[in-house]
Amino acid sequence: MKKLLSAAVLGLSLISMNAMAHGTAKPQHGGIVQSASDLSFELVQQSNGAAIYVIDHDDPADVSKMGGKLTVLNGAEKSEADIKPAGGNKLETTGVKVAKGSKVVATITGVEGQTVTVRFSVK
Repeated sequence: MKKLLSAAVLGLSLISMNAMAHGTAKPQHGGIVQSASDLSFELVQQSNGAAIYVIDHDDPADVSKMGGKLTVLNGAEKSEADIKPAGGNKLETTGVKVAKGSKVVATITGVEGQTVTVRFSVK
């Protein structure tokens, strides 16, 4: 009976480890990571805007055909800016202020022919 129980526990732990392997990626640029459409998006604050790094299963994604809009809510203040490719797996926007307490919504087009919405809460 103990062998059967041990085998069951081992089997379940292996399944759970495998399931976690495709979870949200860890921040690589000091930002906030969210997942959508099997990709990870890392929002990084910049002095005059923000950058979003796109990761596809631990590899940099090709963002050359992606774009969209970034909406930032700071309390009652709302600002929007276009998101554009900035080389590598980086999308960038200027003219918005991402600060502590901001709610950020990125609407990104060109993700495998679809539009993806990613939401971030800056702490």
